[in-house]
Amino acid sequence: MAKTIPVTCNGKFSYSIEIRQSFSDLTASLARLGYDNSRRVCIVSDSNVGKIYCKELQSLLNQSFDTVTSYIFEAGESSKNIDTVQMLYEHLIQNGFDRHDFLIALGGGVVGDLTGFAASTYLRGIDFVQIPTSLLAQVDSSIGGKTGIDFKQYKNMVGAFYQPKLVYMNLSVLQTLPKRQLSSGAAEILKHGLIKDKTYFNWMNSRQKKIYELDMNTLEEMIFRSCNIKREVVENDPTEKGERALLNFGHTIGHAVEKLSDFQLYHGECVSIGIVAASYLSMRHGNISKSEFAHILDTLSSFELPTSVAEVRAEDILKTSKSDKKMKAGKINFILLHTLGNAYIYSDLSDEEILDAICFIAKEG
Repeated sequence: MAKTIPVTCNGKFSYSIEIRQSFSDLTASLARLGYDNSRRVCIVSDSNVGKIYCKELQSLLNQSFDTVTSYIFEAGESSKNIDTVQMLYEHLIQNGFDRHDFLIALGGGVVGDLTGFAASTYLRGIDFVQIPTSLLAQVDSSIGGKTGIDFKQYKNMVGAFYQPKLVYMNLSVLQTLPKRQLSSGAAEILKHGLIKDKTYFNWMNSRQKKIYELDMNTLEEMIFRSCNIKREVVENDPTEKGERALLNFGHTIGHAVEKLSDFQLYHGECVSIGIVAASYLSMRHGNISKSEFAHILDTLSSFELPTSVAEVRAEDILKTSKSDKKMKAGKINFILLHTLGNAYIYSDLSDEEILDAICFIAKEG
């Protein structure tokens, strides 16, 4: 069982997404990139993932590379900042890393985003490889070259578009994920169906039991289909000038909820809440029916995802949404649904309309 998805940027091949069942093909994949034993390798991971997989990966890489180091930082969004990046720079400098060498991001979205940003800026750019270990990172953040860190209270405010040389997915790592993290990843997958493929959204509904049983055939098919949807979108719009913004469905309000929860809610859980708000607005605009809206809520709930948030004021969510980097000319760019499987960008929502949707998810209205 193995699938490979080629990704192009500006019409030219850029990198492959390789979906595998183990790490056994990794060194061969790196060799195909022309990486030989003269290159130094730094595995970047966090304290949760590093203690499970770093030793195994380092042992594997030691067979092909003379110098393999690791840099492990404290797990969590609170580490996704310039201080952590600076400490990684220092590690690279002290170990003699130059532009010939490369980094490996081993972990979830925080690890991938931070490692990619460090790679894009160290010596004005060195190579990096994504090895995403969470379902959310496998289907979303590892693909497309978005890198970044948080600045003070502003999520992903500093970053760069910088493509990896390879995205290598070992599906067996999902067996160590808590169920809550699987659900968090499912939110991004359901988002893909809602914005691009209604049939896929319904397929997810019918495969829920097998997904949670970690049936490898089902997981492979699910991840392959989601990666293909994201690949198509980012190929059409690599630097988010238009269509790629559709991937932000549920994210504007979701990011606000994430920040106001002090990151106690997982990213996918906040996206789920944001999807409810955006779907509610889609219904209010007459695009989707009440029954379709109810179907979305029922599906999210069936994947054990939240559809509302408590102990957060609606006004605070609105205010925080307006600090989002997706603002344009003072207006929030919202992604709404024409129909299930067909999304569009809408910039003319009034504060009253947005607040109405926020009150629905905050249970204040």
